[in-house]
Amino acid sequence: MKKTVAVTMAFFLSTAALAAFAACTPAEDTQSDSPVYTVYAPDGAPALALANAIDKTTDNGFEYHIVASSTIAAQVTGEAPAADFCVLPVNAAAKLLGSGETYQMLGTVTNGNMYFLTTGDNAQLTTDSLDVLVGKTVGVVQLSNVPGLTFQTVLKANDLDYRILSSEVGASDEMINLQPIQDAATGVTPAGGCDYYLCPEPAASAKIKGTAVSANPFKLAGSLQALYGDGTGYPQAVLVAKTSVIGDKYGAEAVARLIEYMEDGAQFLSGADAAEVVALLEDKYTEGMTPSLNADNLTSEVIANCSVRFTPAQACKERVNAFLAELIAISPEFTSTVSDAFYYQP
Repeated sequence: MKKTVAVTMAFFLSTAALAAFAACTPAEDTQSDSPVYTVYAPDGAPALALANAIDKTTDNGFEYHIVASSTIAAQVTGEAPAADFCVLPVNAAAKLLGSGETYQMLGTVTNGNMYFLTTGDNAQLTTDSLDVLVGKTVGVVQLSNVPGLTFQTVLKANDLDYRILSSEVGASDEMINLQPIQDAATGVTPAGGCDYYLCPEPAASAKIKGTAVSANPFKLAGSLQALYGDGTGYPQAVLVAKTSVIGDKYGAEAVARLIEYMEDGAQFLSGADAAEVVALLEDKYTEGMTPSLNADNLTSEVIANCSVRFTPAQACKERVNAFLAELIAISPEFTSTVSDAFYYQP
């Protein structure tokens, strides 16, 4: 009996000691117990939008992945989508996720990175001088995607007629002629036969630099962002989050943190060295990928030209809805309208 009492007393004493020790020990960082959330973005300007978030993520809360543009939609579709958070083109986000059931839009992250190039004495393009394009040919990279359709909305808004050239459709002296360009690297050239080219960064700056000492060098002739709407760009890429993440305790905290990183992204990029940005992104690419942004083509000017700027969903809701309607008017099958549930409400 005495032995039993002694064992019992020893047990209670040891338990009390452990409790006292625990009370005097600093609490562990609860972040270590929270999930790790996956964040995906396509190569190019959208990847720049992650730079500040990557720089500020000093814990294991987020895992970043930069993938080929052609595979970004696969990260938010299927029975078990890989992305907890994803940056993707606004048209794809609307078409795939517009119901708001599986993902909601947290905000816009890029606002256009398309620039006009020309040679010789061709005029600069502004909202007041767009009619100089009548009878001329504009080579458009991504003519059937957001950049090309946005340019078409600009022409439509300015009551300018245009036609899309093909093997069956020739140029007209009375219309603006749009020539589809599949690849900026090979299709945008002073000898390519177009009067102007609409080209994305960083390719646009690379083309100007690469032809600087040639007999017929490229020069910057305007910005699509300046021509659209109020001149502040268009909602090109957006950030979405899984509704299951938004509704979870840890997930809600992760959403707030990632939004904060995104809101500070433009300021971070404005002061960051290009080499620093390249270094932040370099180990986030899918293995085997050749990044479009590298030490040879990324400069402070290119970063600025990529128009990385975060606008929360509720602040840009009307703008996005209007933009989608414009795209649908040009190409009904390209995207779709979205429900109110698509827009995240803090």
